[in-house]
Amino acid sequence: MKRAIASSGEQEDSLVSPVSGRAEYYLIYEDNKLVKTIKNPFVVGGGAGYAVAGMLINEKVNTVVAGNVGANMKIALEEKNVTVINISEKSVKEALVEVLNAKAKKI
Repeated sequence: MKRAIASSGEQEDSLVSPVSGRAEYYLIYEDNKLVKTIKNPFVVGGGAGYAVAGMLINEKVNTVVAGNVGANMKIALEEKNVTVINISEKSVKEALVEVLNAKAKKI
């Protein structure tokens, strides 16, 4: 299973970003190990949510975690059967543990 977590920084102890389309980074986990860090190229400009959704779909993620996911991004991800989970005010690592323990809420 491949998961993408929106992050305010490039480290696992960074906070989950309160926004999705304009998150500074996405940390990509596969089999619960950090395998890639992506600096979001869509932070500036219009259509960030839709563009980020496409980027994450191309990365073949199954789940996206962020503090808030806009409607366009959510629709684009769900059309490709990507689960969207809302977690805020936690570190990326804490959010991953929550997802693994099924304590996180799908939105």
